[in-house]
Amino acid sequence: MMLLNPSLHGRTPASYPFLHLPTQASTSLSVSSTSSRFFLPQRARPFSPSSKLRTPPWERKCPRYRISASSVECTEYGNSSGLKKYSVKVPFGNRDILVETGHIGRQASASVTVTDGETIVYCTVCLADVPSDPSDFFPLFVNYQERLSAAGRTSGGYFKREGRTKDHEVLVCRLMDRPLRPTMPKGFYHETQILSWVFSYDGLHSPDCLAVTAAGIAVSLSEVPNTNTVSCVRIGLINDQFVVNPTTTEMEESELDLVIAGTDGAILMIEGYCNFLPEERLLEAVEIGQLAIRDICRGVENLVKTCGKPKMTDAIRLLPVELYKHVEDISGEGLVKALEIKDKILRRKALTVLEEKVLTILSEKRYISKDGSSIPNEGLADLTEDEDEDDEVVDDGEVDEGDIHIKPVPHKSSPLFYSEVDVKLVFKEVSSKFLRRRIVQGGKRSDGRSSVDLRPIISQCGILPRAHGSALFTRGETQSLAVVTLGDNQMAQRIDNLEYSEDPKRFYLQYTFPPSSVGEVGRMSLSRREIGHGTLAERALEPTLPPEDEFPYTIRVESTITESNGSSSMASVCGGCLALLDAGVPLKSRVAGIAMGLVLDTEEVGGNGEPLILSDISGSEDASGDMDLKLAGNETGITAFQMDIKVSGITLSIMEKALSQARDGRKLILNEMAKSSPSPSMKISKYAPVIHVMKIKPEKLNLIIGPGGKKIKSIIEEAGVESIDAEGGIVKITAKDMLSIEKSKELISNLTMVPSIGDIFRNCEVKSIVPFGVFVELAPGREALCHISELSSDWIGKPEDAVKVGDRIDVMLKEINEKGQLRVSRRALLPESEPEKLTDKQSPTQIRAPMKENIPPVRKPFVRSSTVPATPKTPAPLKESNKVK
Repeated sequence: MMLLNPSLHGRTPASYPFLHLPTQASTSLSVSSTSSRFFLPQRARPFSPSSKLRTPPWERKCPRYRISASSVECTEYGNSSGLKKYSVKVPFGNRDILVETGHIGRQASASVTVTDGETIVYCTVCLADVPSDPSDFFPLFVNYQERLSAAGRTSGGYFKREGRTKDHEVLVCRLMDRPLRPTMPKGFYHETQILSWVFSYDGLHSPDCLAVTAAGIAVSLSEVPNTNTVSCVRIGLINDQFVVNPTTTEMEESELDLVIAGTDGAILMIEGYCNFLPEERLLEAVEIGQLAIRDICRGVENLVKTCGKPKMTDAIRLLPVELYKHVEDISGEGLVKALEIKDKILRRKALTVLEEKVLTILSEKRYISKDGSSIPNEGLADLTEDEDEDDEVVDDGEVDEGDIHIKPVPHKSSPLFYSEVDVKLVFKEVSSKFLRRRIVQGGKRSDGRSSVDLRPIISQCGILPRAHGSALFTRGETQSLAVVTLGDNQMAQRIDNLEYSEDPKRFYLQYTFPPSSVGEVGRMSLSRREIGHGTLAERALEPTLPPEDEFPYTIRVESTITESNGSSSMASVCGGCLALLDAGVPLKSRVAGIAMGLVLDTEEVGGNGEPLILSDISGSEDASGDMDLKLAGNETGITAFQMDIKVSGITLSIMEKALSQARDGRKLILNEMAKSSPSPSMKISKYAPVIHVMKIKPEKLNLIIGPGGKKIKSIIEEAGVESIDAEGGIVKITAKDMLSIEKSKELISNLTMVPSIGDIFRNCEVKSIVPFGVFVELAPGREALCHISELSSDWIGKPEDAVKVGDRIDVMLKEINEKGQLRVSRRALLPESEPEKLTDKQSPTQIRAPMKENIPPVRKPFVRSSTVPATPKTPAPLKESNKVK
């Protein structure tokens, strides 16, 4: 792997204070987990495994990691096609992943496929042929897409193809971007695009960490002059044991979700969520993750050496070294005064005026330094268009003494001074240097605080009368307006991703950062930063929520940043917590968030060399510092954390001190939140919907829904409720008032009641008549069939002869079939009919006896014998006449 060599440009590394090159560890070193020194090496400090440290107590719970590089296999396809596939197996926790290159995407600068189980991620890296204009950030563009075909599905949209990037994919893009950006050298302005797709997903091996690892390997194989290979792992905590890269099934039982990325000698990015995990356990997880990352980076070394392309080090455009001195000479005193201004807007305007002054002098006028000397001759050759040094014209004139002077033009041709972009870039770095010097030497920040002081905090709850819950949280010049909305399942978020989870999200937080929050003009669009900050605040609050059976509401939190000067995501955590309490959500614990900063190399700015940790950093301290660590939790543990490291030198001892200082800061913030005025109402708003939960037997669910949902729709309409959600044995009723809730409860209870045979129901209304009987309503919403034979003690030809629609009758339950349908009898409650008296004109055979069944009387047929013809019974005289014959 090639490192940037400043000597190629005729200068020594000491000439570039802005260019930090981490020292690469020896690739021939083989280290086991029992003898490694568990730390993050400092800047320009080689990795040393010889330190005699005691064996960590958690080592028995962590598998050993092999650090040797893996062998590369080459597979050639065809005789003359030139298609070759290079592959290597790399340790990935308790299993190996397969890294392949050379056979797919050969026109890209680099392309790799990484396989874990049956999950396959494909990643490419491409560079622009022409560099873009210089800027203060590396032109890196990352895109990640999960193809639903990877899981054997297709998109549910009209066009049946993947559309805009989903929130989950945006979060993975951020995971890929954040650790790769610090490894890119300053001065390289070729646009670089990293594209990643998930082509296969087995449901067990998550593709996000694979995508980050694939991107890191692809960048190392490409011409991008990065410094080290980046890889990524996930750490879980299952049954009090740390697991490296657990499966999705194992993660369901994990108390920790830690994603950590870095190189073989440095940690660059940490992000994770947990359930009030102590700081000491988090440090142990980071140590284990560091070992796993080192193992992966060492495993792909041979692949990079075999297949890697030459790095474009010649394309690096370094800023002129002398420009730093000139900017400091011109703006030094002004920077000191501007950085003393406490108000952010006023300070920004002062810096803008000072920057314009520097630009005017260095890009439009000739500058002579304070000692009266002009720009060095070696610089003049680069700053003039005319290369003929013999032609020189000196104009008549006298130069006044002073700080800033205009020097006569020394050449015939018009001079080409420093470019505006270069001056702006250097001015920004010089401003950061002066701010760091003020903090380290003076012990005071721009707003006058010390390194451990917090900004003033003001909290107000219930400021929006119609909202279900609201809070305005102000910390210094950062302000968040949090609003909570309660609703039913129809308000829940439904996400279409590879996991294909049908369970909707019952809690989500949406973060908005308008340009007005920083006093600027800009477009209103949802950025990746807003999605990332919203997810961080959401995951920080989620462990505090009550279970669904105790609080059946769907909860939406909106955090609108009305002012911003750093730590707006952590302000969203604090404001969201107060708004939830104001909405009546019974939280398990209050949580608060804080952002921590760091000045690592204090000796560079006049300090004693000890790292300086800053609590509750502002925006300028975030931009000028070496670390941005966000932590949320309560007094005892952490619920969410995110750390971005800008230099390769954060040791575990520094992290431990930062975590301890952050815990003290969270306690102070929680105390200030408790002083909120007005305080949270702690009860559900009268404008919030009322939700009642009923439990029924699952087999009774079809009685509530009815054919085609007809029954449940009639209940909603009759009771006047907003919605009824029935799933399994749980029925959720949502209404605007308790009266509608009680009416719907009665209807559902009647539908799901379990009657017994022999029960008598009085005054039941006849709802409808059919040819074979009538349907009567036993209870509201519960009907039963009374057959025509059970309507009357006497025979009737049709049901209308006994009853009509609207009549009320008494019935008794006689039967319950296997479908739960009821059959009742009216006849069972009626008295038996009296026998009719025999008249002179009636024979005994014409008299009807009381009938048990409602059927018309039928005369008994004659029965004929098989030998003697049957004859009807005749009177005795006839028999005698037969004898005469």
